[in-house]
Amino acid sequence: MDLFGINGGEFIVLAVLAVVILGPEKLPEYAKKLANLVKEVRRMANGAKEQLREEVGDEVADIDWKKLDPRQYDPRRIIKDALVDEFDDAVNAAKSSPAKTAAPAPVRTAVPSVTTQQSQLGANEPAPFDSEAT
Repeated sequence: MDLFGINGGEFIVLAVLAVVILGPEKLPEYAKKLANLVKEVRRMANGAKEQLREEVGDEVADIDWKKLDPRQYDPRRIIKDALVDEFDDAVNAAKSSPAKTAAPAPVRTAVPSVTTQQSQLGANEPAPFDSEAT
């Protein structure tokens, strides 16, 4: 039993602490208050559920809430599925093409080479400085 993140051993320790702190005289009174609180919370939850069902209709009963839980999403799986789907689509498109055509040869254009003559600086000559380039 794992109620509110408390296992059985922890629950027993809490019960013993409650007996020691509250004492045997007040313990039944506080236990009754706790039971009433739990009943009230359950009643409120059921009321909210019924109100939602009345306002939205029966479509709510058909929704798979676990499917919409954000903790169920794994980004790695989503990306993998998307990539696999795209790959499968590309493979199917390649298989369905009627004729195999050779890829065209790449077009090569001549790029003129730009060469500039740079002269060596003299011993005490400062390096050129372009104020717009910096």
